[in-house]
Parts: sequence; structure tokens; C-alpha cells
Amino acid sequence: MRLATWNINSVRLRLELLHRVLTTLDADLICLQEIKVETGAFPAEKIAAMGYPHQVVQGFKGYNGTAILSRVPLRRGRPVRWCGRDDGRHAVARLPGGAEVHSLYIPAGGDIPDPRQNDKFAHKLDFVAELAAWCAARNPGRRILLGDFNIAPLETDVWSHKQLLNVVSHTPVEVDGLDRVRQSWGWIDAVRKFIPPEQPLYTWWSYRNRSWPGSDRGRRLDHIWVTPRLAPRLKGAHVLREARGWPHPSDHVPVSVDIDL
Repeated sequence: MRLATWNINSVRLRLELLHRVLTTLDADLICLQEIKVETGAFPAEKIAAMGYPHQVVQGFKGYNGTAILSRVPLRRGRPVRWCGRDDGRHAVARLPGGAEVHSLYIPAGGDIPDPRQNDKFAHKLDFVAELAAWCAARNPGRRILLGDFNIAPLETDVWSHKQLLNVVSHTPVEVDGLDRVRQSWGWIDAVRKFIPPEQPLYTWWSYRNRSWPGSDRGRRLDHIWVTPRLAPRLKGAHVLREARGWPHPSDHVPVSVDIDL
């Protein structure tokens, strides 16, 4: 199966682009973040006509929202109310073979990397801490975590490690928090299994960069992780970098892995 993740930044605004992404990737399943629509207004029929009739949607009005779209049948799972909020940041589904898929949208965290001055950053750190605790309290089983983590953990996941150390998404406190999540189950970074950690790799470029790729000032914010039992089944990984240059793009690009399930 080919599994993908993409922060689409409004599914209704980018429905044609979604069709192009799905056609290009030939994905069996895609997890979306920032669908920016309530569940009842999600364009389910139009997406089903693209070949993805099996859908799990956690919509939210105006912003946030996640979804899982699949060619194969899904069984809806129960999302976690992270930080006690029902804000559509988590969608869960189980595949026919029993593997559990999680589409996750970790908060961006605002601009000031100080939880005392910035409630959004405090929320982000609390969210990541809850995620680590949730994992640590459960058996890892056969799970796949796909989504916009809004954290670039490696030095090669950002265009300049030194210049971004105090910029939200690459601060040491965020990286340490995400590493605690990774250690909880021994999660495998599926993309870095195939694209070496020494190689710069980005999935997000700011809209402020009007001449993309320009100086290529990107960050790797979008990730696919698998639990150790699934790691031997991984067959490949790909970042659809060119999608950032398509008309009316999201500021994120799709990331995919091939896995034998």
C-alpha cells in the first residue's frame, strides 16, 4: 500500500489540487490536515468520485480538521481529546489487516517560543507531552502516525539549524518533546529510513517565500512514523516536492511511504 499525508490548507479551496495529488501519487490512503471545514460540509461525494469512498473525517469550523481517505475499507476509531479540546486535530481508522492509522495535526504554536508569554506555544508543548504519555501507557501494536507535527527535529530538517534554534518548530524544547514521543514506542521515522538523516529534506515553505523555491528556506514539518512491528514492512518513501510549485498550492507538500500490509 502507498500511504500519504498532506496538510492541504483547506480541502474545499484545493479540491482540484487534491485530485492531482492523488493521481500523481497513486496513493491507496491519504491523511489530510487543516481541512478547514465542518464534518457535515466535507466534500465527501466529490472525493469518493476520485476513487476514495472510504472516509473518516474529524471536521472543525474555520480551521484545523483532519481526515483519512482510502480506497480500501476503514473502520472508524475513536480520536483522543488532546488537552481536553474537540478541535478536529486527530482522526483514527483501522485497516482491514488490523493496522491502525492516525492522522494528526499538532498545534503550530504561534510565533513566540515561550509558554509564559504565548498560550499557543504552551498548548503545543502540552499537546506533545500528552501524546508521549498516551503512547507510553499503551501497547504499540501495529500503528502508523501520519501528519503535520509542526516540528522539524533534525538539523537537516531546516534550512539553517543555527538561525532557527529560537524559531518555533525547531526550538530545543519542541525537539525534546517530540523525541519523548518517539522514544515512547520506539517509533520509526519511515521517511528517514530511506532518505538519510544527513540529507537536507523539507516539506514546508512559507508563503512569504514568493519565488519558491528561491533560496529553498524550507522545514520538514510533515512526518510518517510506524511502530517497530511495521518497520520491516516499509518499502520506500517519497516527498512530492514539486507540488509546492503547482498553481494555488498549500504551503506543505505531500509525503508518502510504501508499506506491505
